Amino acid sequence: MARIRELVRYPVKGCSGTPLRSAELTPAGIRHDRAFMVVDDAGGFLSQRKDPRMARIRAGIDDGGTRLDLAFDGIEPLAVAADPQGPRLDVLVHKQPLTGIDQGEEAADWLSEVLRVRCRLVRVPDDHGRVTGGLTPGTAGFADSTAVLMASTASLDLLNGRIAAAGAEPVPISRFRPNIVVSGWEEPHTEDRVRTVRLGTAELGYAKVCIRCAVTTVDQETGAGRGPEPLRTLAGYRRADGGGVSFGAKFAVTRPGTLAVSDGLDVTAWGEAEQGLGERLAAALR
Repeated sequence: MARIRELVRYPVKGCSGTPLRSAELTPAGIRHDRAFMVVDDAGGFLSQRKDPRMARIRAGIDDGGTRLDLAFDGIEPLAVAADPQGPRLDVLVHKQPLTGIDQGEEAADWLSEVLRVRCRLVRVPDDHGRVTGGLTPGTAGFADSTAVLMASTASLDLLNGRIAAAGAEPVPISRFRPNIVVSGWEEPHTEDRVRTVRLGTAELGYAKVCIRCAVTTVDQETGAGRGPEPLRTLAGYRRADGGGVSFGAKFAVTRPGTLAVSDGLDVTAWGEAEQGLGERLAAALR
């Protein structure tokens, strides 16, 4: 039976993830996931795409979301008292205009020292009304597009087998920064075909495949680029008709609830893989 193997929350977009044993799934995903974001003077978000060192910023948040702890080797740690009432800033997530609540000068100074560029920390406002698209619409905090990213160990095993056959080093699942890692599916990329699924007391609806970027080439432990894998190998069998390469699937939350590591997955509806990915996977497995 397919089960949840890992749950991961990323309190600050682009920074380190925190493994969880259990989690509350809200309409916007795991509670406090991508609830904070680092932005430049123009409101654009900072990412490992341009600064891989963001992976080394360790971010922890308390259950109530009132305190954010930031740490980076060689820099004095910082505790940020989350401010839901601060000044509002116009921010952008992949050209989508959103609003962020500024978290003050101390957080801005700390992040600017770490990243060596002037930047600020913003929080999702309490009245955040973002609408996400895909096959199942929903909402999300500051995630790239949807509330939950799911990937399976079977998909990773296929990828790493092909990477190893090419003489390169396998990659860990952390390269893909998923929220939910699933074990127990025999067929790789089964997540592409899930349309509705129950996990714990929550339910998810499929939104879209996840098109991958250069962040997957960043070692999430060291914050160093390790390209060209896994993108080079994925390009051989996971090219999507709409462009780019895919690994993992994105979901909207259709029923909030709780979930935990080892919970089983009850898939209640299936579909065909999008964008030619089913045919390409079948060809790769022959």
